[in-house]
Amino acid sequence: MSEEHPTPDATAADDDVRVTDEDAWAKACAEDLEAERARRRAEYGTPPGSAAEELRKLVDAVADKLSGLQNPLLGAVAGPAAQQVVRQVVQQAKAAVEPVIERNPDVFDHLAAAGNELLAAYRSAVQNQERRWTSGPTDLKDDFSHGKDRGEGTSPGEHIDLD
Repeated sequence: MSEEHPTPDATAADDDVRVTDEDAWAKACAEDLEAERARRRAEYGTPPGSAAEELRKLVDAVADKLSGLQNPLLGAVAGPAAQQVVRQVVQQAKAAVEPVIERNPDVFDHLAAAGNELLAAYRSAVQNQERRWTSGPTDLKDDFSHGKDRGEGTSPGEHIDLD
């Protein structure tokens, strides 16, 4: 049996070639993926982030809006003091929300998905009901002809003497 076993130097050289080829392939794939992402960003704009990031943006936007409001009901004297109170409340709210977002970012993704499912179910129910409402009187005639509801005075009645 004259099986030849590759020498350790030849095996190491083959592994280096494979590693280099795999690295080149991974690098090329990563470059293509990044180019595709850049193209989509240019065409469609920045994609929405995760639900946690979107909630964080919403909290920041609401906080900025509330901090910038001028309250004409309080007058010029109470205005600066009232704005300081509003800023303090906004900061407290952000401080309360931020740790929840940090600890549970996946929860918000699941809640967003559940909300989308509920919205789809609602749309389906509304579309089915609208289809029934707008289907016209021909469906109602069919319902009455099959004896589902004959209305008042169309069925044989039984006289009941109450005296």
